[in-house]
Parts: sequence; structure tokens; C-alpha cells
Amino acid sequence: MGFTMDANAEYLNYIYQNAKMGTDTIGQLLEIVKEKEFLEVLNSQYKEYEAIEKEAERLLKENGQEEKDISLFQKVSAYIMINVKTLTDKSASHISEMLIQGSTMGVIDIIKNNRKYQGAHENIIQLGQRLLKFEENNINECKMFI
Repeated sequence: MGFTMDANAEYLNYIYQNAKMGTDTIGQLLEIVKEKEFLEVLNSQYKEYEAIEKEAERLLKENGQEEKDISLFQKVSAYIMINVKTLTDKSASHISEMLIQGSTMGVIDIIKNNRKYQGAHENIIQLGQRLLKFEENNINECKMFI
């Protein structure tokens, strides 16, 4: 495939960081959530974030690039992580609300990046679209638990 410019690597790193934030957040929530049905949804979301994260990582490595830390996402992740760590209301409803807010910020960000990197390699664009559809789907899944 071969990257013709740094934009491809930047975009892949963005996708990687977004998915990594998802696995980090949901990984913590899996230890907190008690409702069986909600746990199944979170487990499924975790697996897809992980798959996207690994695919972005694979594409980066294939092109001699390293994935970068999730510092770009400090604002969003700090917001979510602080909420996860200080969670007094552990109900599916409250956690769903938090995830919807996080995914909504994610959707806005992904749309901006999909536009910014529309000249990227087809594989990367497809991964960006997969992430966008997945985040939108997460919002709809979480709505059921509000």
C-alpha cells in the first residue's frame, strides 16, 4: 500500500487513538456494570473497538509507522475517565448517558477527520467509515438503557 504522505499515518493514528480510548473506557466499565443485557452490549462494543484499534495498528506497522499515544484525546478521555473513576451512580442508565456523550463527541470528531483526510488511502478511509458507523450504532444501542 505504501503511504505517500504523513496524512495517512496521521489519520490512522487518529483512528487508533479513538478506538483505544473506547477499549480503555469500556474496559473499566466492564468491571462496574452489573446488568447482564448491558454487559453484553458493552462486551460487543469492546470487541469492535479492539478490532478497529488492531487494524489501525497493523496498517501503521505495515508502513513502518508507530502508533502514537492517546494524548490527542486527553480532553475527551479525561472527561470520560474522571466520570468512570468517580462513578457514584453505577446504573446502566447513567453509564449509557455518559457513553452517549462520549460517542457523540467522537462522531463529531470522526466526521471532521474523515473530511480532513478524504485524500487518504482507501483502506484507511474505509476504517474511518467503519469507526463512524460503529460510534453511531453505539449511541443507538445505549439509548435503550437510558
